[in-house]
Amino acid sequence: MSIAADPYAAIRIRDFRLFVTSRLFITLAMQMQGVIVGWQIYELTKDPLSLGLIGLAEAIPAITVSLYAGHLADIVERKKIIITCVSVLACCSTTLLYFTTNLGAFIIANGVFAIYAVIFVSGIARGFLSPATFSFMPQLVHRSLYQNAITWNSTIWEGGAVGGPMIGGLIYGFFGITIAYSTVTLSIVIAFLCYLTIPNRPLPPITTEQGTWTKIKAGLKFVFSNQIILSAISLDLFAVLFGGAVALLPFFADEILHIGKTGLGFLRSAPAIGAVLMAIYITRNPIKKNIGKILLACVAGFGVAMIAFSLSTWFWLSMALLILSGMFDCVSVIVRSTLIHTLTPENMKGRVAAVNSMFIGSSNEIGMLESGVAAKLLGIVPSVIFGGLMTLSVVGITAWKAPALRRLQQVK
Repeated sequence: MSIAADPYAAIRIRDFRLFVTSRLFITLAMQMQGVIVGWQIYELTKDPLSLGLIGLAEAIPAITVSLYAGHLADIVERKKIIITCVSVLACCSTTLLYFTTNLGAFIIANGVFAIYAVIFVSGIARGFLSPATFSFMPQLVHRSLYQNAITWNSTIWEGGAVGGPMIGGLIYGFFGITIAYSTVTLSIVIAFLCYLTIPNRPLPPITTEQGTWTKIKAGLKFVFSNQIILSAISLDLFAVLFGGAVALLPFFADEILHIGKTGLGFLRSAPAIGAVLMAIYITRNPIKKNIGKILLACVAGFGVAMIAFSLSTWFWLSMALLILSGMFDCVSVIVRSTLIHTLTPENMKGRVAAVNSMFIGSSNEIGMLESGVAAKLLGIVPSVIFGGLMTLSVVGITAWKAPALRRLQQVK
């Protein structure tokens, strides 16, 4: 068996194992924190818009710094950026832990502004972290292993996304909020130590553009002139922006399914369970043809699954539909990441990753705000139906306007 055909090829590389282990623990931490903060604010406010504002508090700083963060990832050693950002995230989680103690409780006694402020700072850190990790990963493996490495990276990430909400919900439910935030902090520290043991990688030759803004514009021009990359990113942007219902899961758990905070952890984990199953399948059966049509079909499937989820009043059916949505989403993530890594020059990956992060990463948080606003105006169930229908519309428009993506067979 050739190295490229070995489904475990990337995971056999020590530095890549350390990288995905770090990703696992940072993902566990962020997913646990998302559940804990969401339920904490829900208990304090009982307001769907307040849940949506969590996403806004993180999205605004992430979007603001994203382009500069991408530029920085192309001119500064990426490991240094990663270490700094993870350190800031550790400080943020420690601050949220402090708010749960007797000394810190008075800070949030009269409102949740302090929690939003911490999330804002963590948004800045994640805005810099995303392009740095995205562009650091391909430096750890050979180009022939990109799809295998991306699939394993997605599998490990989704594993953390499965375990994080479940662990966060269970620990919060059985042991309380202080122990829950302590677990978040410990996970970030483990991630930091793993990143620290990966040797530095030299930067690829820096592009010849002069000046920060000129370099940033070069990255934007590359993305917007490449129909395949632009359409793939845009497709995921609007699917996540309109189609997701993560911000509203506390309401589904409490008012529709009546399963409480422990059940919320399972609901939050369900999409990632589906994604892990699909990622494991793709590891052994990589997508080799009809990539464009498969991508469009899976995003449409995601929209249909979310519409069906909004109409379900049975916990197990809701879980199954969320698992299905995660399977569809996993295909989209792997295809999009493979396209970007393969079609983007090494010395421009930070900037292109930043644009991808603005489109996709921040759309998760803005999607939370959209969900909160739509739920406030339309009601919880109608808002999710509306989002699913918008996702289907975006798929149709993309298939029509981006023939290069629709006809794409394979990536080399």
